[in-house]
Amino acid sequence: MKYGVNKYNTPSVSVGGYVVLGLKGESMQANDLRFGLIGCGLWGSHHAAAIAKTEGATLAAIAERSEENRAAARAAHSHTDVMADYGELVRRDDIDVIDVVVPSHLHHEVARAALEAGKHLLLEKPMVLTVPHCDELIALARQKQRVLAVDHEMRLSAIWGKGKQLIDDRVVGTPQYVLLELSRFPYRLGSEGWRFDINRVGNWILEEPIHFFDLARWYMGGVGQPTKVYARANSRQPDHPELQDNFTTIMDFTGGGYAVITQTLAAFEHHVTCKVTGTEGAICARWSAPDARSPEPVFELQYSIGDKLEEVPFDRVTGEVVELEQQIAALVRSIREDTPPVASGEDGRWSVLMCLAAQQSVDKGVPVVIEEYLAGAC
Repeated sequence: MKYGVNKYNTPSVSVGGYVVLGLKGESMQANDLRFGLIGCGLWGSHHAAAIAKTEGATLAAIAERSEENRAAARAAHSHTDVMADYGELVRRDDIDVIDVVVPSHLHHEVARAALEAGKHLLLEKPMVLTVPHCDELIALARQKQRVLAVDHEMRLSAIWGKGKQLIDDRVVGTPQYVLLELSRFPYRLGSEGWRFDINRVGNWILEEPIHFFDLARWYMGGVGQPTKVYARANSRQPDHPELQDNFTTIMDFTGGGYAVITQTLAAFEHHVTCKVTGTEGAICARWSAPDARSPEPVFELQYSIGDKLEEVPFDRVTGEVVELEQQIAALVRSIREDTPPVASGEDGRWSVLMCLAAQQSVDKGVPVVIEEYLAGAC
């Protein structure tokens, strides 16, 4: 059954093994966690809306350096303090959680300031741009006894979470192979064109494919950890070979399983395919829409056990914005109940490590052993 809807209003749901809280209006309750949002551009505005909707959370303050974006934030969230200096927000005693949605090269600076101030932290992907900076933030969060979560929101998707549940329930046996394929339109420039500046973005593997590296590792978690990657990429722009529109990698795992992750940014709309084969069966899932943030995607998930084919019914929409809303709700639950976040700093570190090793493989044209890359990186 294919599914497409445009409204989501579930007070409490279970996704991929996680129970998350529901959504609310923008009114504040006395025991709400008070969120400070740093960065309120195009995607940051979705973070702001998600925080405002989440039961147990209040959007208390926004820091945004663009005057135009600050004006838009004030219009959308009239009861929220809006300022230009993120340092002013971080220093506030009444902020419990910092949500960081700034260009990638600023993640380490802003995240470190938030943790040093004793705030819980949600970091957009990529966590940071280097493995040593990942290690520094993980150690600082541990020292301050704060939650450090990374926004790998696909883990909270109804469709991708159901795939994980089928794998964990051993419905298809031991996973041996994962294919994750993305075909989409080119990247948006980002504020001040940062996404097309390799010095600020790190590399394009750290952008969209990082979600699929995380998903592959999540799916293959029962088999082992990644051990080696071999990757290829190229660009449509002869004068910017570093901006790699087409990318493919094969990643080996301990235990003999492997994953293939492939992407093109030289296509149209937004289409994702996931296939998992195990020792007892297989899974096939598809998600398509004009845009990743579309409220009306078309998606389906089927799985087989021997000759028997099953189709999974869905009663709610799934997509990037909904998954973000669930990510915020899950973080509130994690902080309140002192439980691990859906994607931890360690998970974020693995994602960065896999992407950097893949970029080295692209650059050198040879397979890269992850332990050897890590030894050189640290």
